[in-house]
Amino acid sequence: MRAISGLWRWRHNPLRRGTDLAEAWVALVALLLILVVTPVVGSVVGGVAQDALQEAVREQRESRQLVTATVIRKLDRSPLDADPETSSGREVRSRVLADWTAPDGTTHQGSVMAALQTPHRGDHFDIWTDLHGRIAARPLDSATATTHAVLVGTGAALLAAGLIEGTRRLAVWRMVRRRYAGWDRAWDSAGPDWGRTGTGS
Repeated sequence: MRAISGLWRWRHNPLRRGTDLAEAWVALVALLLILVVTPVVGSVVGGVAQDALQEAVREQRESRQLVTATVIRKLDRSPLDADPETSSGREVRSRVLADWTAPDGTTHQGSVMAALQTPHRGDHFDIWTDLHGRIAARPLDSATATTHAVLVGTGAALLAAGLIEGTRRLAVWRMVRRRYAGWDRAWDSAGPDWGRTGTGS
C-alpha cells in the first residue's frame, strides 16, 4: 500500500527524482506479483502434490492388506521399536512374536509390535502387510495426503512471495547504490571550493 501511495504522491512532484518513481513502480509491480502470482504458484504446486499423493494412497491401498496375527509369546521391547507413523503417546504397544497368514495364503512368523497392553499366547491383533506377507507401514490415508498437499502448496506460495520480495529489495538496493554513486560524482565535481572556500569572504 505504501508503494501505491508513494507512486501517487510522486507523480507530479517537482522534487521527484527518476529513482524515486522507479522505486515506487518496482514496489507496485512486486505487490501485484505477490497478490497474483503467489496464489497461482501455490495452487498449481499444491494440485500437483495432491495428485501425486492421492496416487500414492491408491497404490498403497492396493499393495497393503490388514491381516490378523496371533500372539505366540511376548518379547522384550527395544527402545528403537517405536513407529512414528502409527504410534502415539497414548497408544500402548508391545513387542511380540506372532504368526499370520498373508493375502497370498502363505504363513509367516516374526517379531512385530502389537497394540496390546498385556499380550498373551493366542491373542489376536491386526497388522499391515504387503501382498506377500511382509510387514508394511500403515497406508497413507486420503485426509493426510490432502494436508501434506496443502502444506506443500502453502510453502511454494510463501517461497514465491519471498523470491519476489527479495528481487524487489535487490533492485531497490541497486538503485540506491547508483544514486549514491551519482551523489559522489556530483560532490567530486564540485571540488574543494564548495561552500565558503574560494568565495573571497
